[in-house]
Amino acid sequence: MRAFFLLLKHDILHGMDEIALIKKVALSSAKKAGRILREGMTRGLTISYKGDLNLVTQIDTLSEQMIVSEIRKHFRNHQILAEEGHNYESASPYRWIIDPLDGTTNYAHRFPYFCVSIAVEFQGFIVLGVIYDPIRQELFVAENGKGTTLNNRPIGVSPVLNLREALLVTGFAYSVKTDLKNNLNHFSHFVMKAQGVRRMGSAALDLCYVAAGRFDGFWELGLNPWDTAAGFLILTEAGGTVTDFAGKPFAIDHPEILATNGKIHPAMVALLGKGKSTIGG
Repeated sequence: MRAFFLLLKHDILHGMDEIALIKKVALSSAKKAGRILREGMTRGLTISYKGDLNLVTQIDTLSEQMIVSEIRKHFRNHQILAEEGHNYESASPYRWIIDPLDGTTNYAHRFPYFCVSIAVEFQGFIVLGVIYDPIRQELFVAENGKGTTLNNRPIGVSPVLNLREALLVTGFAYSVKTDLKNNLNHFSHFVMKAQGVRRMGSAALDLCYVAAGRFDGFWELGLNPWDTAAGFLILTEAGGTVTDFAGKPFAIDHPEILATNGKIHPAMVALLGKGKSTIGG
């Protein structure tokens, strides 16, 4: 109900023309960024580190600069939150949340599992999610209340009913070797209960794959808003369920995410509850 009134107010104040333009700019920017990523795969990469393991390439920066430039060209007052720091704050009710290259470690190793992720909030509520995989040329798009599409075709979550038949996916934070909450305990529990568990290296694409029924569930610790904002809407609009590990409502600034087809969600919440927050424990 809250979403309905937010969107109604949004339409009255700003009109459908602005909504259409926002979507057009997001789609165009994602595709342009994807071209930058594809072309960058053929060049030498300049790699630097934001921590012991958290790397960044010049392609991350080029992609983000292009996306931000496109947004500022059309919406000079909109807020921007971007992973590589091209941020802008204002009184605007709109905020763009950008990951110019989700899966940078994969990218640096030429492992073809990475994407561009763009989300748009209105008054703190995500109204648009766009994720583009430039290698497979797969474009995932969700608008609030309008479902999710993959290359303009509707998609939905899997029908899997139990963990023993589920293919799950997870990830590990860059702090896995030092942080007490390192996810290794949860990983070992799910390996023993699920049909299979994968670790692919892009949370945004992982969420899209759950939305498309390729995976049945995803969990991870230590993520940031740009990792999950677009994927959250893409999955929920595809019929999935997203919460924290305890099954409570998810927020993009929360470090825990559990995302499933909905059917295996209670079983995953229960198993996550058995984990210990100790290294290897």
